[in-house]
Amino acid sequence: MPNIARTRIGWLGPSLPTSSHLRKIERIVPANVELVHEQLVLHDGVLNDVQGKLDAIVSRAVELTHKHRWDGLIFPGAPREVLNPGLFAGFSSALKIPVATALRASAAALSTFSAKRILLLTPFDESLNKLICSFLADFAIAAAPASETLRHYTDALGMTPEDVVAYARRAITEHRDVDAIYFQGAVLDPMECLETMESELKIPVVASNPAMIWYMLSKLGLKNQTSGYGKLLETWPALPNA
Repeated sequence: MPNIARTRIGWLGPSLPTSSHLRKIERIVPANVELVHEQLVLHDGVLNDVQGKLDAIVSRAVELTHKHRWDGLIFPGAPREVLNPGLFAGFSSALKIPVATALRASAAALSTFSAKRILLLTPFDESLNKLICSFLADFAIAAAPASETLRHYTDALGMTPEDVVAYARRAITEHRDVDAIYFQGAVLDPMECLETMESELKIPVVASNPAMIWYMLSKLGLKNQTSGYGKLLETWPALPNA
């Protein structure tokens, strides 16, 4: 039987390929797609140190795209996106393949639910959350960050799915008027409890990692409707026109 070529998608993230949240991503990738993980470290524990790295990011993306012959590129990490203005334009100019970034893909996902006001849950500090809110405002999405923040973003690594649900439950009591919840920052990992939150809180929940998979596969003309990981992947809406 002849070998059938698999679509190759690059995942150029800050985490090691062995990270638990990356292993979970493989569950929502179809068999005809190969996800190729490459690590790009831009800071040493201080997230704001990723600022001003636009040229280095784009250059590395181009290099790896040519090396691996990627059909698409996923670039996770909201801090890397908001602290390097012009990142998506840089990718679009230098690469001839579709690119999914964390915030742009998530904004598209939120738009499919007609979400105009959302609750933003992240492991980041107030300054980064403000930048994320400003980014989303350009997509006509008003984001309200939770008042409860973590001491350090790595504290989220110790949170269980039950802890994540409880965090969302506490946060939404302050923001009853939102149309959706948006989790940004993979260390605050909601993958195991997306359905639980949507069922209990009666509201769509978008997480950046599943959103990037949905966005990229859709850009490539592919589809992988999957149950167990929230309404976005279960219903697999078309990409917004804008």
